[in-house]
Amino acid sequence: MTFENTLAYAKSLDEKDPLAKYREEFNFPQVNGKQVIYFTGNSLGLQPKRAVEYVNEVMQDWGALAVEGHFYAEKPWWDYHERLSEPLSGLVGALPSEVTVMNTLTVNLHLLMMTFYRPTAEKYKIICEEKAFPSDQYMIQSQVRLHGLDPKEAIVELKKRPGEHNFRYEDIIAKIDEVGDEAALVLIGGLNYYTGQVFDMRAITAHAHQYGAKVGWDLAHAAGNVELKLHEWNVDFAAWCSYKYMNAGPGSASGCFVHERYHTDKELVRLAGWWGHNKERRFLMERKFDAIESAHGWQISNPSILSLAPYLASIEMFAEVGMEKLITKRDQITAYLEYVMEDVARAVNANYEIITPKAGKERGSQLSVFLHGKGKDLFSYLMDEGVIVDWREPNVVRIAPVPFYTSYEDIFRFGEILKKADSLFHSQEE
Repeated sequence: MTFENTLAYAKSLDEKDPLAKYREEFNFPQVNGKQVIYFTGNSLGLQPKRAVEYVNEVMQDWGALAVEGHFYAEKPWWDYHERLSEPLSGLVGALPSEVTVMNTLTVNLHLLMMTFYRPTAEKYKIICEEKAFPSDQYMIQSQVRLHGLDPKEAIVELKKRPGEHNFRYEDIIAKIDEVGDEAALVLIGGLNYYTGQVFDMRAITAHAHQYGAKVGWDLAHAAGNVELKLHEWNVDFAAWCSYKYMNAGPGSASGCFVHERYHTDKELVRLAGWWGHNKERRFLMERKFDAIESAHGWQISNPSILSLAPYLASIEMFAEVGMEKLITKRDQITAYLEYVMEDVARAVNANYEIITPKAGKERGSQLSVFLHGKGKDLFSYLMDEGVIVDWREPNVVRIAPVPFYTSYEDIFRFGEILKKADSLFHSQEE
């Protein structure tokens, strides 16, 4: 597609955008009395107006019904979490029985690792990517120690080639082959938070399974952003947060996937709790744990309804639109952002190095950019001008246009602010 970096052209794209109406479904912050240009949905999504309504509904039921709200609220609390399974399953490519919502992301990964990381003397190594998000690093290290193993021996990191920003698929496959039958688990972020690179989850899962390794995915930056087919890809388990692309609010509940082949295995090791116990017998207070034969069998405590309410409101919008339409806009608006940044760089002789892969299947709604010669000064300037982007040490600005609420006019105006910033910095240097 041939783009133009003009206001008229950007507005013409917005007029033809079938998702444009959803922009009005969100509350935008303001800076200096103006609505911000929000490019940080990969960190915290904007607030859906529906979320306020859903939370207020729970608060009203709590006030009017108190404990009886568990069974007599319009959406009874005791099975509230089950309402999220079907719409979420469509977003992650799963069966409804394979999806549950509980706790927060790293807590859920810990719980799932208790089931799926069962090291032996011969099979004990975990393969993960180098410089994974810190929570994943700490979690994996602590799980290894929990089993009395040395992280230096048990953790095998996938590495990038010197001077390259992204992982090569052939290097990942080669490392799995190298570890071979010693691999107990492969646990990788489906989309690298720093560069925005999307991994070939299907192929990596299939290759690791050849060695009998379990495969899990941290989908924090992938869920609600890229195409997922967890059931078809034969993934063992996965978890994701809800507050990034899924717009469920700060620290909101996490989604989990457990493949159906594990649902009836009552001998699996897990950290059990009564909300995972046979639903029909839960209130009999039985001594022996009888796991629900679905992903809900990994539940521990009754979930936070105030956390689930905004998540339910948001995923209903996803269900209305469908991932196919979101991905179509994602690809076009991200390409337009790339085009505008490159056009501005040529116009002002700036060096903006985009380190996110160019190939469509290897990226989602994020461009990670080195602002050579500008760095944090330019980041701070953008924030002061009402362009909300994300800084990651040592020198990356992450820019994430979100299909639900980012407009093409936002992209154009961002480009104009970039031009203004560069001329301002040049005048200061002189």
